[in-house]
Amino acid sequence: MSHPDFATPIDDRHFEDYVSGIVAEYGPVAVTEAEIVEFAQRYDPQRIHTDPAWAAAEGPFGGLIASGFLTMSLASRLYMENYLSKVASLASPGLDELRWQKPVRPGDSLRIRVRVLEARRSRSKPDRGLVHTGIEAFNQDGDMVMSFRAMNLIRCRTPAP
Repeated sequence: MSHPDFATPIDDRHFEDYVSGIVAEYGPVAVTEAEIVEFAQRYDPQRIHTDPAWAAAEGPFGGLIASGFLTMSLASRLYMENYLSKVASLASPGLDELRWQKPVRPGDSLRIRVRVLEARRSRSKPDRGLVHTGIEAFNQDGDMVMSFRAMNLIRCRTPAP
């Protein structure tokens, strides 16, 4: 469930709508044991992610945990579906400061909080701007499980003055 955030809907959102200081929350998304194991078997085959019995008996976290990359993927999906413009998003030059603060476990429910940190129009290509966003992911208990900063190039609605 989304909370009110932008005055402009995502299918009409442009650079001008990403104003520094906007904060929004999106989610939740459920995390299942099957999803944790399936993702890890394909992309991050470590026993802490793929073997529930071993993880519970001998693992360092006292049970199965999700790959950080699955956590990132789930957060990314919420980010793309709710925050990033469907009509003006051009590309992302990258992510910074990715941190996994707490393990994500089967049965967790994740939500993200996004904050527009900075938005500036490109000097070299004034038809677009660069938006810096802080993203934090939380479990159902309000514990932060991950954080990162994203950069996105967003097309402007109006040409530069």
